[in-house]
Amino acid sequence: MEDVLLNKKLQQITAVILHKKEELAEQKRHYHFYNHDVYVQLVPWRKNLIKIYAESISIDEEHTFQILEKWGIEVANLLTTLQLPLDIALEEISYYRNQIGEVITEEAKEENFSFDLFSKIIFRYNLVVDKAVHWVSKSYMKDYIDKIQFAQYAIDELSIPVVRITKEIGVIPLVGEIDTHRAQILMENALKQGNTYRLSWLIIDLSAVPIIDTMVADQLFKVVAALKLIGIEVVLSGIRSEIALTMVQLGVKLNDIVTFNSLYGALDYANSRRQ
Repeated sequence: MEDVLLNKKLQQITAVILHKKEELAEQKRHYHFYNHDVYVQLVPWRKNLIKIYAESISIDEEHTFQILEKWGIEVANLLTTLQLPLDIALEEISYYRNQIGEVITEEAKEENFSFDLFSKIIFRYNLVVDKAVHWVSKSYMKDYIDKIQFAQYAIDELSIPVVRITKEIGVIPLVGEIDTHRAQILMENALKQGNTYRLSWLIIDLSAVPIIDTMVADQLFKVVAALKLIGIEVVLSGIRSEIALTMVQLGVKLNDIVTFNSLYGALDYANSRRQ
């Protein structure tokens, strides 16, 4: 009987909060950092948050956490789509923690809840709010990292392009230092684009590569070997005098690889061999 009475009181608190949902959601309309379009898109998930907070008082805890997880993912997607910072969502969560906490307190006073019962309700409510912070933060950071990785991939693709010069000859103009990561991008782009364009010759121009050491040379050997396996001959251009001197001092030998000091020379060579 006591449990039935308690559940009824908890459901009453939930009903009161849900009744005030529209009013609570509208309280932040005039915050200066929201323009109208952002406000319109934030209101639905704000109402959903209030609904989750309200129902968490009277429904199963585990079910509430599952709903929060889905809500957190949706909010994070919206924030990243609107290019809004995470602290906006965290501020919203904190704001409604306080607003709804006041409603719970007032209802508990009217219903003469014992201190122990009130403490249990507030403890569970705060646990739900903490979970909301957790899921929004986790989902937002995942979306943020995914976007950074996608942008980095796009940058990598653009930084090592395969430029088609003739029907059968392509050029990869490398700029900057070649590390293991860029060497892997070089390998992938050379194989993919070389095969797509059906190239017979590929010139890798090193004019803007500041250093060629044993590591860079080893990576170039691997790219050349991979391209030869699919029938593409490789020529290196842009071997400057200082680079040649450094390679000799390091004992780097570009065995069986044709090299030129200029892109013009490499193109002329590839054209003559093709003919």
